[in-house]
Amino acid sequence: MAVTVYIGLGSNLAEPLQQLASAVVALSMLPQTTLMAQSPFYRSSPVGPQDQPDFINGAVQLSTTLAPLALLDALQVIEQDQGRERLQHWGPRTLDLDLLLYGNDVIEHERLHVPHRELCNRDFALQPLLDLNPELSLPDGRMLRDLRDQCPDNHLQRLEPTGSDTPPWP
Repeated sequence: MAVTVYIGLGSNLAEPLQQLASAVVALSMLPQTTLMAQSPFYRSSPVGPQDQPDFINGAVQLSTTLAPLALLDALQVIEQDQGRERLQHWGPRTLDLDLLLYGNDVIEHERLHVPHRELCNRDFALQPLLDLNPELSLPDGRMLRDLRDQCPDNHLQRLEPTGSDTPPWP
């Protein structure tokens, strides 16, 4: 049976907008998976070390029959294919794909925590999810819009499509 899942996307290296666009294409090609919707992209200040470029973030909604760990493995393959290196906690990266929500499931596994542990503290994850579904809630019933109102400010800026290959930031 297919499950609705939400994946957070982030990048701040190697043409971040192109990294996210390529990731969306790769996600749409996953086996047993259908891309249902894509959020707008946002620019945000980095969490953690501040001596790195701003991030570009977004989210996608997928319908999949992949099990959670199989989906996680597929996300990590996409990250690696796009040059992801895990050198510094919360450091710069070419691509970060986070399994934010997997249906209404709560998953506590050594490799995977769903809902994502930091979701409630990340406006750059909450806002794209709300763009996809303004009525979205966590498995415990908390509404994401309420969490967004209480979330720390990461100086989120929505990026408007430019209609060209020029990124919408300096």
